[in-house]
Amino acid sequence: MEDRGGEAATLNNIGLVYSDLGEKQTALDYYNQALPLYRAVEDRGGEATTLNNIGLVYDSLGEKQTALDYYNQALPLYRAVEDRGGEATTLNNIGLVYDSLGEKQTALDYLNQALPLRRAVEDRGGEAGTLNNIGHVYSDLGEKQTALDYYNQALPLRRAVEDRRGEATTLTNMASLQRSQGELTEALVNMEKAINLTEELRSLAPPGELRQTFFSTVQDRYQLYIELLMELHQQNPQKGYDALAFHASERSRARSLLELLAEAGANIREGVDPQLLQQEQSLIQQHNAIEHQRHELTRGQFTTAQIDALTTQSQSLINQLNQLQTQIRVVSPNYANLQYPQPLNLEQVQQQVLDDDTLLLQYYLGEERSFLWAVTKDSITSYILPNSTEIEAVATPYREAINLDNTTTVAQGLALSEILIAPVVNQLNNQRLLIVADGILQFIPFAALPIPSQPDTPLLVEHEIVTASSATLIANQREQLANRPTAAKAVAVIADPIFESNDPRLNSQISSENNPPSLDNLALARATRSLGLGDTAPQLNRLEYSRLEAQNIAELFPENERIKALDFEASRYLATHPNLSQYQIIHFATHGLIHPVNPELSGLVLSLFNPQGESDNGFLRLNDIFNLNLPAELVVLSACQTGLGREVRGEGLVGLTRGFMYAGARRVVVSLWNVNDLATSQLMTRFYQQMLNENQPPIIALRQAQLEMWNSGQWQSPYYWGAFTIQGDWR
Repeated sequence: MEDRGGEAATLNNIGLVYSDLGEKQTALDYYNQALPLYRAVEDRGGEATTLNNIGLVYDSLGEKQTALDYYNQALPLYRAVEDRGGEATTLNNIGLVYDSLGEKQTALDYLNQALPLRRAVEDRGGEAGTLNNIGHVYSDLGEKQTALDYYNQALPLRRAVEDRRGEATTLTNMASLQRSQGELTEALVNMEKAINLTEELRSLAPPGELRQTFFSTVQDRYQLYIELLMELHQQNPQKGYDALAFHASERSRARSLLELLAEAGANIREGVDPQLLQQEQSLIQQHNAIEHQRHELTRGQFTTAQIDALTTQSQSLINQLNQLQTQIRVVSPNYANLQYPQPLNLEQVQQQVLDDDTLLLQYYLGEERSFLWAVTKDSITSYILPNSTEIEAVATPYREAINLDNTTTVAQGLALSEILIAPVVNQLNNQRLLIVADGILQFIPFAALPIPSQPDTPLLVEHEIVTASSATLIANQREQLANRPTAAKAVAVIADPIFESNDPRLNSQISSENNPPSLDNLALARATRSLGLGDTAPQLNRLEYSRLEAQNIAELFPENERIKALDFEASRYLATHPNLSQYQIIHFATHGLIHPVNPELSGLVLSLFNPQGESDNGFLRLNDIFNLNLPAELVVLSACQTGLGREVRGEGLVGLTRGFMYAGARRVVVSLWNVNDLATSQLMTRFYQQMLNENQPPIIALRQAQLEMWNSGQWQSPYYWGAFTIQGDWR
């Protein structure tokens, strides 16, 4: 017999797990499956619990009135079944909503109703939570000592029931309160305990997407920790608090990427049941088929219902794939022995990352104020910058201008440069700049920012510039790839795929190999390697200058050391073929597709038709890229916005770069906006000429190519050349 009540309980519990890990929408999906089952079996207690849990999700999503509606449905049900614990939980949650709405006295009324009920049912964990929440309200009301009294009652209860998550929350609240009273040393002690507990909780979260989501929900703790350390540094500049703050910044960023690259190096799929690996490939293929079907549908007539159905199927497959990949980690013999890298401290960064010619500029954007650490091999200097809101107010219009307007000048970045570069300008000294950005600064082309004292001259003139998600990432990549043999062949160039059914190449097997577009074709000169967003099919115009780009690059290499794939050959089949691992450089000149919500849907667009004129799956998506074996020294994504992705707090941009690094790329050249087709062809030709003819390493070659563009007159605007940046090891 089917146990609908048991099924409802299981669905509710799964929802709880997802909610705790920060996956609120997934949690809501499970709760909404559980609710009608509880009602069907007339389990009013289970119904009340699920209503309460749904309220919690809406509360966390900021939909306070909806949350109250669900809590107010749960409360009479709990009372009807005489569940005093459930009643207490709901009263507590209602109090929290009123607290967030600023109705402090109403909040206290509900919390003070909850507290004796918690004690009556001997729910010590719940009692601790309510005491903590009452303390928080009193803190907001300015009654600091009363607040501290409640926190001090909550803390031993949290510890007694081994509620590490709750203990970290209470310690953070105490530290915040103590900081506001000027008790910085006491606050630091509590904050260090909170951070250590948070690190422990993070290590216990399932690896991958769920761990990443959990980490994004606790970033405020790292922000408070850094604030405390920097305040102490201002009071005691010689005590090394700035070095500790820098280390905290490293601990707060790009951890999932570090762990992904460690897993790639450990080959965690080795020794795993082949059936599981086959199942993973099957899910990826099913997902690709659904996305191809959706693309085909949006090219013609379609209904919203049809798109919604495919979107639901796609999301379901993504969830199944994430769960399966977690299972693969659990059963992997190599994963069991894997030691994840730890974020480096200041001394380790100076020893393992920096050289005499490199200056690290690490930015951290905070709600109260932001920070910049300038680090050399033997020094650290810290600077206080405006808060994130003020920086965004200057950075956003600059970013929009340089993304869209080909008349944008270097000088238009002066206001931003005065915030980000002017404080440290006396330390720059023509050194290489390693930029570790944060927040909106990840979208800014630092190479195009002006030298503060020379508003018409970009930083590029005096500096090589390389970007990274964290300094630790550079060190770990170096260690992991130190003894890797260099691939046997030189370059694979994949360009000028067939996107549209009206492409003349579908009706003719005559190649336009010797007929590149004329440089005075203004319509083509304005074309960009366009960005696709969301669920509808983007307009994928042919990129004729990518053909010229491919020809110019290929001619620089001996024929037996290169492969040049154009037209139908610029296919997903080639991009995923094992033979591609034989090449030191992989160059894609095509459209990029960035999905702002689901990074798994981001990718590169290759030929969408085969030589017979039949529709073909040409999307090389992020999951495909993660499954490639590309031990390349350099991957060049000569496409639009390939350096972007979904921004995740504590992780940075989750997009194509991490996929290619996981696949084995030592460094990746990516773009920050929709790049002009003709200008990109010119830039890339110069870039490869510098590498091959002048024997320059990629970072210097890219800088020289960009300088040539800037000095050319025709391409002087940074709109044309500033988008491209190099990520990874510069050596």
